[in-house]
Amino acid sequence: MTDRRDESWVALEAGADPAERTRQLRRAHEQFTVGGRVTRPVRPLVAASWQRSARARVSPDGTAGVELGEEDLAACRDAHPLARVMPLIRELTGTYAGDGEHLAAVCDAQGRLLWVEGHPRTRSAAGRMNFVPGARWAESAVGTNAPGTALAEDRPVQVFSAEHFRRPVQRWTCAAAPVHDPRTGRLLGAVDLTGGDGLAHPHSLGFVQAVARAAESELALLAPPPALDAIGLGALGRDEALLVAGGRKLRLSRRHSEIVVLLARHPEGLTGDELLVALYEDEAVSPVTLRAELSRLRRLLGPELLASRPYRLTAPVDADFDTVARRLGSGAVAAAMTVYAGPLLPGSQSPVVARLRRHLADQLRAALIARADPGLLADWAYSPWGEDDLAVWQALAMALPRCQQAPVRSKLRELAVEQGLATESQRPGA
Repeated sequence: MTDRRDESWVALEAGADPAERTRQLRRAHEQFTVGGRVTRPVRPLVAASWQRSARARVSPDGTAGVELGEEDLAACRDAHPLARVMPLIRELTGTYAGDGEHLAAVCDAQGRLLWVEGHPRTRSAAGRMNFVPGARWAESAVGTNAPGTALAEDRPVQVFSAEHFRRPVQRWTCAAAPVHDPRTGRLLGAVDLTGGDGLAHPHSLGFVQAVARAAESELALLAPPPALDAIGLGALGRDEALLVAGGRKLRLSRRHSEIVVLLARHPEGLTGDELLVALYEDEAVSPVTLRAELSRLRRLLGPELLASRPYRLTAPVDADFDTVARRLGSGAVAAAMTVYAGPLLPGSQSPVVARLRRHLADQLRAALIARADPGLLADWAYSPWGEDDLAVWQALAMALPRCQQAPVRSKLRELAVEQGLATESQRPGA
């Protein structure tokens, strides 16, 4: 976790008057919601978050939606990696939250609150804005807030008063820090402290970051040592795959990433000619070119991991794209979405990789549309790969209550015009 101490580190400078700062921020917030212009004294971190919130069409009013009922919430808690370190998080935050009448919360990587604990009176007050277990506090859903913005920025964040994008949240101050898998670096969620103005202090942000680091250290201790013959492969949402083998982490080149993905899909192995056809659209590419790439890859991985005649990986591969496919096959759509970090090697021009990429994305989006869960659909729709997906936006509009459909309907009209599907009555100016 990177320690970036800059002008955005804390929300309230030492000696500043919280009441005056709140008045200034409320004026700036009103100017932004009316005219879309950010003025002083808004921090750059918050200004960027407000702009993302506006692009996601978050209303400045309203409350978070509760997406997980009791049964689903219990299942998500049991399956989440941070469940193993909740005793430690409670031990570290319990006294701090209780003495200060604060709340300690833990969310998953989608911004859904899994645990919210602390002072009973504060919990009751926070419940009125749906800061409760099962509610989704992703930035794309409720705008600027500490846990959601910490996930969006992947860094510790403190949000004070009217820095929150939604007005019902502006009486609160919160500080949050992301938590990562110590082995793979994957974002797991965030730890948050929520309360009054007393949290607008550098100590609260430093404290919540220390809790997140302690949770990561505990996860590292609890994790079994990696088996020497196990290969982990992350290729979703990235052009350069990450391979973990024998305790080593290797960032592969684009071509090596394609080769390893293809070999992972074919544990029985592939001949040189089969690899050549799978990798290159241009039939004029010489087999010598491929042999040179494989030679470099063997030097990188070691001959004990990459065999030839046929070319194959000598150990089982735990690939993130296979995990998504397995979970989809068992009907665990929400669990599949927690692993899906984006399209498979999105920049790859390999014919076979492109086919695998389309197939996995089509499977997942079809499952999301069939499931009709507004939270899962929103995760896809507001992602970089889903922002122009008309079918998913249509499914999201149908899944939402009528009172929440306006921003989605607006996005649908934009997409219809962009994709040439609008009727004359829908076109701007008609």
